[in-house]
Amino acid sequence: MTTPQEFRTIAANIKTELQKVIVGQDDVIQHVLIGLITGGHVLLEGVPGLGKTMLVRTLADVLDLEFSRIQFTPDLMPADIIGTDILDEDETGRRGFRFQSGPIFANLVLADEINRATPKTQSAMLEAMQEKHVTVANKTYPLAPPFFVLATQNPLEMEGTYPLPEAQLDRFLFKVNVGFPDAANLVEILNRTTSSTVPTASAVANANTIVAMGKLARDVPVASHVSRYIAELVVATHPELDGANDLVKKYVRVGASPRAAQSLMLGAKTTALLAGRYNVAFEDVQAVAPAALRHRLLLNFEAQANSITADSIVAELLRNLAQ
Repeated sequence: MTTPQEFRTIAANIKTELQKVIVGQDDVIQHVLIGLITGGHVLLEGVPGLGKTMLVRTLADVLDLEFSRIQFTPDLMPADIIGTDILDEDETGRRGFRFQSGPIFANLVLADEINRATPKTQSAMLEAMQEKHVTVANKTYPLAPPFFVLATQNPLEMEGTYPLPEAQLDRFLFKVNVGFPDAANLVEILNRTTSSTVPTASAVANANTIVAMGKLARDVPVASHVSRYIAELVVATHPELDGANDLVKKYVRVGASPRAAQSLMLGAKTTALLAGRYNVAFEDVQAVAPAALRHRLLLNFEAQANSITADSIVAELLRNLAQ
């Protein structure tokens, strides 16, 4: 892959195949695709039944990648995810330890309701996400690229859950809110899922293609004024710094990390390529800003009491920040 046009053609084919199965959710598909291409991970927040599992499974089919699903529960242990050494016996009767890999060893991993697992298990999962390898009994086992985790959590039912700490939330490239479909899309969902013919998607790319797309995205040039715009946007989220406005100073407890700036940069580069351009514009940064920042802004109690959300603060920063 050498040109933005080839990049855009492959991405369009992937979206077309996904939309054969997934109804609506174009914004979710866009952000998940950006996360996959850039090598990041995406946290989806939405009520059950909105097609989050189906999206990942269909994406694996479209890209001919290995898929696994991990249903997080309070009794799930780290070894249940990454694997463990087991005592094995060969044909000669000789015994020895053999590593039995866990479900983390896949290209696309759905971490379903990740906030239901204990912090110890969450840490094992998120370490693999960050390092792209796991360590068992002092041996390191790499995870084959591309390695992409799509984690989900239910925003309504929080009893008996272990919310992800801020440092672990920061490991996710994007946090995407999955909204409820409108009436027209719900009718289409009913038509597709309650008939005798079930829509299927065909493979249009593979692992090597996704890796090549990621390399091309990282090579997209970014002008100095756009880089400065990204930096100023992240700095403006910190209430203790000079760039913060009154809204941030009043409602934000902790601003976004340097990882937020990296997510904005990578997301903007990929967004530009998806639009068929080989340069990053301000609108590319603005398109990914809510997903890149909403889980990295820690709001205070006063914000919660006044129904102020991270999205509203990000929107205000984008309106006020000079281009």
